Amino acid sequence: MKISFRVFAVFLILWLIMAQSCMKMRISDSRAKENFKKAGVVLTTVTVPVGNRHIHYAKTGNDTFPTIVFVHGSPGEWGAFAQYMEDKDLLAKFRMISIDRPGFGYSDYGNAEHMDKQAALIEPVLKQLQNGKPMYLAGHSLGGPMIVWLAGDNPAMYDGLVLLAASVDPAEEKTEGWRGVLDNTPLQFFVPGALRPSNTELKYFKKDVYALQQKFPLIKCKVFIVHGMKDTFVPVGNAAYAEKKLINAASVETTLIPDANHFIPWMKYDVIKKVLLKLY
Repeated sequence: MKISFRVFAVFLILWLIMAQSCMKMRISDSRAKENFKKAGVVLTTVTVPVGNRHIHYAKTGNDTFPTIVFVHGSPGEWGAFAQYMEDKDLLAKFRMISIDRPGFGYSDYGNAEHMDKQAALIEPVLKQLQNGKPMYLAGHSLGGPMIVWLAGDNPAMYDGLVLLAASVDPAEEKTEGWRGVLDNTPLQFFVPGALRPSNTELKYFKKDVYALQQKFPLIKCKVFIVHGMKDTFVPVGNAAYAEKKLINAASVETTLIPDANHFIPWMKYDVIKKVLLKLY
């Protein structure tokens, strides 16, 4: 029994150490630039101070082109859209930017925020990036409601949205009281890497999704909705819900993929690429 307890104690200590250093789900700027260089694409990375916080993003493409801004899910980081940012067909039409949302990647890693605060931190950065050409937003999973929030706050700033497996329907958000237990007790220190800020913001989102509803009628641009019909993380009903709520959008086009799950940015790359090419 004594030996078993000691082994268990050692395991707990090692896990506590590893949980804080592993699974951060981010790649260094230098390594990312090398990877893009091998693909023949120049990658620029920037960290912008916003108040007492920082927003980190990566950029490819011609600065005089229309812009697609990619917004990752939870957990995640800008590299979730690296394949798109290397694509020669997309580079021929767009400047592409992928951001680390607050609390992830190199945007003050670990410090998760409510969606309104995230939008307030991201918006000044995107305003700096305006170049007089159209700007579009593409968001996956929890990045979907994030771009709805951003577009609702500044309807005239964006010319199109792409909602990828976006979680937007309050009725589909289960209570998940266990997230509060993980977030507010010492158990949080056992949650590894980026799953910790992810757990915090997902707890916040259970309330944020209700405030999100007031943003939908404010959106005036065209919207593309893409969802996998076999998505078990964000049920496909979210697509129909978004379509119903976008009452003032210039147009709404929905693509439902019969054999697709939640991971459509990577599993259904060609489908999503075609949608992105329709933006401009």
